[in-house]
Amino acid sequence: MNITVSVLSFILSFVFALGGVGSAVVLVPIMFSLGIPINEAKPTGLFINTTSLSAASFSNIKHKRVDFKLGMPIIISSMLLAPVGAYLSLFINKTIVMIIFIVFLLFSSGVMIFFNPKKYEDKFRDDRPLGLLVFTGIIAGLLSGLLGIGAGGLISPLLVVSGFNPKKVVTITALVVPFSSLTGFLAYLKMGHVNIQLLIFAGLAAYLGGYLGTHFMHLKMKPMTVKRFLGIIVFLIAVDLIIKLFK
Repeated sequence: MNITVSVLSFILSFVFALGGVGSAVVLVPIMFSLGIPINEAKPTGLFINTTSLSAASFSNIKHKRVDFKLGMPIIISSMLLAPVGAYLSLFINKTIVMIIFIVFLLFSSGVMIFFNPKKYEDKFRDDRPLGLLVFTGIIAGLLSGLLGIGAGGLISPLLVVSGFNPKKVVTITALVVPFSSLTGFLAYLKMGHVNIQLLIFAGLAAYLGGYLGTHFMHLKMKPMTVKRFLGIIVFLIAVDLIIKLFK
């Protein structure tokens, strides 16, 4: 199982890094389908997001692509709220959590397939509205901890629709997700839901896949083509979860 998840972690972290998002959104339901308990799958997904998008952010910072003033309010608020989401998962019925997960997957797939940031290219803004950025971080952090994902599929459209440069948004999302994922992961670690051996194998594979995927994206790929492909994958996983939920 460790080898299987590690291979999937490398491949999916590489592919999803091409679109600037974390792979936990698909790895968590895949691990659950493979028989890994959901409360082990979620912290593993958060750890994978931390490692894979840390590699992506390292590349972005190295090449000076990151707007730190835009990202810091989202980072801080999401870091604080991700553990809250993790602890809330203890009190929410697993079926309800799975329904929330499915809704998020459907939303994310719709954004990836149909949302076109080019519509907003002539409306870039340079201000840093603290309330909007903190609100984005709060929602992203809660979802990250509750579902074991990075919520990058929520952060990106919110910021782009609000008028921020899509190129900046991609790098901000890649920077925010590792921080919220890390604090969410630490909350699950404290609750004792972590498979350490699985984390080591999957985390190393995710780091390598995320770094290579980000590097390749900036050299070769068209972001919209990649995101539409990823959106189809996410949609199919949502459909699979719906079928399993109502069997």
